[in-house]
Amino acid sequence: MKHSFGSDNHSGVAPEIMEAIIEANEGFSVAYGDDETTAKAIRIFKEKLGENAEPFFVFNGTGANVTALKTLTKSHNSILCPDTAHINVDECGAPEKATGCKLIPLHSTDGKVNPEEVRKELVNFGVQHHSQVKVLSISQPTELGTLYTPGEIRSLADLMHSYDCFLHMDGSRISNAAAALGLSIKAITADLGVDALSFGGTKNGLLIGEAVIFFKKPFAEDFPYVRKQNTQLYSKNRFIAAQFIAYLKDDLNLKLARHSNEMAKYLEYKLQGINEVKISRPVMTNAVFAIIPEFLSDDLMSTHNFSVWNEATNEVRWMCSFNTAKEDVDNFVSDIKQSILKSKA
Repeated sequence: MKHSFGSDNHSGVAPEIMEAIIEANEGFSVAYGDDETTAKAIRIFKEKLGENAEPFFVFNGTGANVTALKTLTKSHNSILCPDTAHINVDECGAPEKATGCKLIPLHSTDGKVNPEEVRKELVNFGVQHHSQVKVLSISQPTELGTLYTPGEIRSLADLMHSYDCFLHMDGSRISNAAAALGLSIKAITADLGVDALSFGGTKNGLLIGEAVIFFKKPFAEDFPYVRKQNTQLYSKNRFIAAQFIAYLKDDLNLKLARHSNEMAKYLEYKLQGINEVKISRPVMTNAVFAIIPEFLSDDLMSTHNFSVWNEATNEVRWMCSFNTAKEDVDNFVSDIKQSILKSKA
């Protein structure tokens, strides 16, 4: 397979992360997170996100979302989310099955919801015939690679809090968001009123593992039991924690994310002037969405890996990774041009 633009999950592991795993493999260590490596990772998270941040480690993104949402809710609650949200589209009903809550998808624009759409569902509180809204879950960046501004996040958090509800953020690519906005992760989460964060890493150079961050202590008291009950407690937790130590050291996470973002902008630039390729979404992080003819997607897929996002319009998604090189982009665009020329021959 040539360089994959199908997903940033297709990339390998950043060398610094692999080195950290190897170092953590020396000797013996207490299991289930009661080790010094995990304690060190927790201290670093608090340095980065504030002393009120309570971090926990899990296996994967779906596990992070499910356990975070389950901790924030009871089974008679409902969870609001954009109609494009990963929890709504790509998690096989896991959030609903695990939490017992009803998911209520909201109309979104380029993957984002606004307070007006959210407010329409903040009704029927105290009515026993209706599920009770408790959480709004947003993705930052969105599933379409777009970004909420800090002001937009603050408005959503304030709205939910005014109804005694919570804001959860699916941050599977949170480092890409922070890098694109030129802000710290704390500045786009804790400082804006986010209650819980699914902090991703495997799309940006980690081998395995994500983190769940709560910014209010009562949730942190319940989470260990929710995590265990939902099969997300790793016995050899030091190997996840060691990765995050390296990942957060000297802002490696932002460096890796900044590169993948830059490669997406470079791809957008190289596609300019190709009439058969219409960029369909704002390129703000490491995703490029485009509408292309079916002949082009069929031909390219014989040698490249990527997704057709919308079969009705043949909108495709091209993802850049921390180890995407300009040469990879150049070769991909060259193949696009060759395919178009071949179709006209």
